[in-house]
Parts: sequence; C-alpha cells; structure tokens
Amino acid sequence: MNKVAKYKATAGAGLTDQNQDELVRKQAPLVKRIAYHLMSRLPPTVQVDDLVQSGMIGLLEASRNYDASQGASFETYAGIRIRGAMLDEIRKGDWAPRSLHRKVREISRVVAEIEAETGRDARDAEVAARLNMDLDAYYQTLQDATSHKVFSFEDLPSKDDIISEGLYERIPEPSENVEKEKFKNALAQAIASLPERERLVMSLYYREELNLRETGEVMGVSESRVCQIHSQALVRLKARMVDWNN
Repeated sequence: MNKVAKYKATAGAGLTDQNQDELVRKQAPLVKRIAYHLMSRLPPTVQVDDLVQSGMIGLLEASRNYDASQGASFETYAGIRIRGAMLDEIRKGDWAPRSLHRKVREISRVVAEIEAETGRDARDAEVAARLNMDLDAYYQTLQDATSHKVFSFEDLPSKDDIISEGLYERIPEPSENVEKEKFKNALAQAIASLPERERLVMSLYYREELNLRETGEVMGVSESRVCQIHSQALVRLKARMVDWNN
C-alpha cells in the first residue's frame, strides 16, 4: 500500500462523517464545562460565549484529527484541543492600553532596582514612592494589570496538558527540551523566593486552582487584597525573570 492509500485508509481512524457528528454532539457539554472552569480564573472582560465558540472549533478539529490508535480516549483528546483553542483565543485578547503596559514595565524595573540595591524583597510602599505614586494608585495599577491580562502566567499549561499534547504534537528538538526545562527550573526558583504571602497566593491560585475569592477566604483577606498580592507577585516574578524576557 503506497503512502497516499495508507493515509486515506487511516485518516480519522476510520471515523465517518456521521460518527464525527455524533462525537461532537456528545462532547458539546464538555466545551461549556471547560469554558466556565476557565472563566472562574479570568478577568471579567473575557466573555464566556467567545470561549465556547472557540472551544467548539477546537472540538470540531478534534473530531477530524482524532486517531484512536494513539491510545487516548476521544474525550481526553478533545478536552486538550478544546482548552487549547480557548487559550489561543485568550492570548489574542490583550485588552490593556499601551500606557498600562508601560506602567507595568516601569514597576518591574523599579522592583528589580530596589531588590538589587537592598538585597531583599522590594516593599510596596517604597516601589510606589520611587514611582512618585501614592499607594492607592499603585495598587490600582496592579489591579488594572490583572484585569486587562497584561500578565501571561494564566496561559501556562498544566503538566498533564504537556504530557498529553506530546502524544499528538511533533517531537521537539533536544535543545528545546533543555531550554524549556531550564525555564521551568528558573521559574520554580523565582516562585520559591517570593515573600510568604505572595508564595501562598500563587500556590492556592495556580496549584490548588482556587479563584481569587476562595483564596481570600483561606487567607482571611478580601478578594481585592488577594488581587493586589497576586499582581505584586507577578510583577516581582517578571522582574526576577527579566533574563528570560529578553
């Protein structure tokens, strides 16, 4: 059997158009479940309908490309593709004005300067003072940055996603794996070096997957205060990971 004939015989793992339609209808509720799960961790400017629409496109693509011989169930494969399509949509939507990007870059620069000068964590008050901002304005800038998705840590895939997607994506070059591993180690070290409260917020929010309100309940502070701590942690990480941003 030549390559063309073999491809035609195996494409879609033998799924007919009818079978594909049935899979899409059966897994349609999965799209909404994933969309609402992501919504609990995204700013209010993100619309759930946009996520559902992009997720449905991911589901359709999954139905066309699914190959049962790879060993993963269709639901597992579709879930990866649906979430990936939604994250692609989120990445496209950077709703922050350029002035806010400039402010966040300036805050990160000042944090890095203070920590290099003092050898300790930069304090909110001294960062604000060096920027000639009062503390309320400083916190508002951090909150605006989170609300407009200036930061991109939200998009980092989980360990399971990386492993599962590896079944269907090209095999990366060894140098890519080494670079990715170095970045992950550097990020883990940067997170471990955060002040205790910021480290706790990062753990509850990203590892335990609590939303901001739930994180605030655990810590005994308001949701807005958690948002401030979370934003400050991201600014500090941005400053400490500056070598990886160049």
